[in-house]
Amino acid sequence: MSKQYNWYRLTDEVSADEQVITVQEVNGKKICFSRYQGQLYAFAYKCPHAGGIMADGRMDGQGNVVCPLHRYKFSVRNGYNSSGEGFYLKTYPVEMREDGAYVGLEKSWLGW
Repeated sequence: MSKQYNWYRLTDEVSADEQVITVQEVNGKKICFSRYQGQLYAFAYKCPHAGGIMADGRMDGQGNVVCPLHRYKFSVRNGYNSSGEGFYLKTYPVEMREDGAYVGLEKSWLGW
């Protein structure tokens, strides 16, 4: 069964600078945004290892966001922990539409 998403239009412009990580609140949830090779990516606000604020980290030249606490690296494309510690950073799908950028939050299923 494929994942189902609710799509939310971003209310603020996201920087075109690939070195900038911005934070937007989407449906009550803080999400980080950055660009790599011109494409917009969305990922978790906090590092899965020790809760570091990913927006306080930096982007490296290989498309990884680097956590500010312990320098763990995660691919913005798929959340893969490219520095090898075995963690996974939550990523979110992004769609560019005529009226702006949208981020998908997975629908939660209640009940059985």
